[in-house]
Amino acid sequence: MALARRAPRPYRCRMNSPPVILVVAVALIDADGRVLLAQRPAGKTMAGLWEFPGGKVHEGETPEAALIRELKEELGIDTHESCLAPLTFASYRYENFHLLMPLYVCRRWQGLVTAREGQQLSWVRAERLDRYAMPPADKPLIPILKDLL
Repeated sequence: MALARRAPRPYRCRMNSPPVILVVAVALIDADGRVLLAQRPAGKTMAGLWEFPGGKVHEGETPEAALIRELKEELGIDTHESCLAPLTFASYRYENFHLLMPLYVCRRWQGLVTAREGQQLSWVRAERLDRYAMPPADKPLIPILKDLL
């Protein structure tokens, strides 16, 4: 006779856990192997820090759809889901929330990269990425990009 097994209990978060915020980012890589960084403009949280382009994933939106939308809004470029290759992700606890951020690589897009939200842009060689002040969640992504490029 077989012993009855109890189903495993689902993991329960502590009640005081911060909310998880899903954002998506991309390492746009140009024909010269440089990566695009955008500087957070004045008035935004972490203003002045450099980051990979992207943004929040809206309810009912896939990370890929969110990234395509953000690239159009922020940089004026178009790409397709088939041009986005998942590379890694960041998971980082800030004071009031926990950030979960998939990072994609994109080497193909249409249009000219243009700062449409007042941000500064910089095309950076992989070996120089760590010279830019970045949010804490972005920093662990740099060695992975260096290995890729």
